[in-house]
Amino acid sequence: MPEGHTLHRLADDLTDAFGGRVVSVTSPQGRFAESAALLDQSLLLEATAHGKHLFCAFDDDRWLHIHLGLIGKLTLGPPDPPRGEVRVRIADRHVAADLRGPQVCVLRTESEVAAQLAELGPDPLRADADPDLAWSRIHRASRPIGALLMDQRILSGVGNVYRAEILFRNRIDPHRPGSELRRASWQALWGDLLELMPLGVRDNRIDTVRPEHTPEAMGRPPRLDDHGGEVYVYRRAGLPCWVCGARVRTEVLAGRNLFWCGRCQRRR
Repeated sequence: MPEGHTLHRLADDLTDAFGGRVVSVTSPQGRFAESAALLDQSLLLEATAHGKHLFCAFDDDRWLHIHLGLIGKLTLGPPDPPRGEVRVRIADRHVAADLRGPQVCVLRTESEVAAQLAELGPDPLRADADPDLAWSRIHRASRPIGALLMDQRILSGVGNVYRAEILFRNRIDPHRPGSELRRASWQALWGDLLELMPLGVRDNRIDTVRPEHTPEAMGRPPRLDDHGGEVYVYRRAGLPCWVCGARVRTEVLAGRNLFWCGRCQRRR
């Protein structure tokens, strides 16, 4: 599932392509045809993101709400004839944005969007994010911090990669209960998200290693992975930790594969 930086990058790309313009909105697949007809030849004001949710604001209080889920994709390209199961196409004469396989694709009002946002935790990529709101929920919770970071009601936009990497970078055991996490540790985690996630938006990939652990600095080959980016522990189970040399561990936590170093991230 795409993490928050991907949705913010898509929002930026959509706004750059269509913001302030009248667009064509169609549903080549047909499953969104009725709502697409209501948006067709409307003014697309801007696209925004909150966590893993994408919102396209149209005039007359109409919002297209998208959640890509596990298999959804949104691609921009030339306005050639659509190929495959395209749920929604937003287009003008120069470019088309095609949405395929989303988990959520619905037309909403501003009040409905506000209700959706009220259910989500703060998003580190938004200027209005309040880290104290997330902390107020984390330090009262008995669940492991590795599970809490993935709960979108607590923190928006953090997925499996950022979860594993910020915990490693701060030497925090993912199994530590939220109630045992120190406030200073939470502030360090939040600070890492403020540093790393904007880079993910800019580069359209996740890089988390510090300068001294890059392939160039360590004299090692670059990472070869479909997800791209240089990381410490994510999807590196059984391989040596770049810092201490111990084998990276893995288990399922909060329904996703967790990766961590048992030596660098000791329980105490």
